[in-house]
Amino acid sequence: MAALIPARPGNRVLEAGCGAGAGLLCLKARVENLAVTGFEIDPATAALARINLILNACNDTEIVTNDICNAGQILRDAPETPPFRFDHIFANPPWHQENATASPEPRRDKARRARKDTLHRWISTFAGLLREKGSLTLAIPSTRLAETLAACEKVRIGSAEIIPLWPHEGEESRIVLIRARRGGQAGSRILPGLVLHKDDGSFTPAAEAILRNGQPLFPESFRSPRRVSGHQKEL
Repeated sequence: MAALIPARPGNRVLEAGCGAGAGLLCLKARVENLAVTGFEIDPATAALARINLILNACNDTEIVTNDICNAGQILRDAPETPPFRFDHIFANPPWHQENATASPEPRRDKARRARKDTLHRWISTFAGLLREKGSLTLAIPSTRLAETLAACEKVRIGSAEIIPLWPHEGEESRIVLIRARRGGQAGSRILPGLVLHKDDGSFTPAAEAILRNGQPLFPESFRSPRRVSGHQKEL
């Protein structure tokens, strides 16, 4: 997900539900000079994120312990906060149904369990925090793709690019990435996607390039809609 964010030096970026900060750290390792804010509702997990950021010497990064749906009011009320619209927002929203089997780890269960309106509330919040033409990047289960696209369109987040993640070649995609723009008016596109593992369970060269070398994922597609490199599907 962090590899897909089209951030550039000097941008302001927000992660909703940042957990222990892994996504923030991956993004800042790839793109320098970013002002990054993370929202995490669980106090213990937010504290761990702050420790991780300190250990990795990440400056210009703030972790806010609160519900992301309160972000607009919180940022407006902070006198030291500059105009708070963000260039990019990314998230792996909670998506487990309310009646799904609970995780034995309460904090993990809290991070993954969604109410019926959670996805719509989060996306509506993102629309109010993004600048015009700013990007939204999401990781969601493929079963909720249609619902996610509909929620985005309702709040003027369009021009969606859909990137399937295949566990192995020939297997169906259970998780997809979505990248869209606030105010985007083009139709949705399905990009070549990414095969994660070879038959022996090791990462494919394309996945290794992202995970180990910080290579971006489809960095040119927003700017060149008629031509997208397909090397990400390499095995």
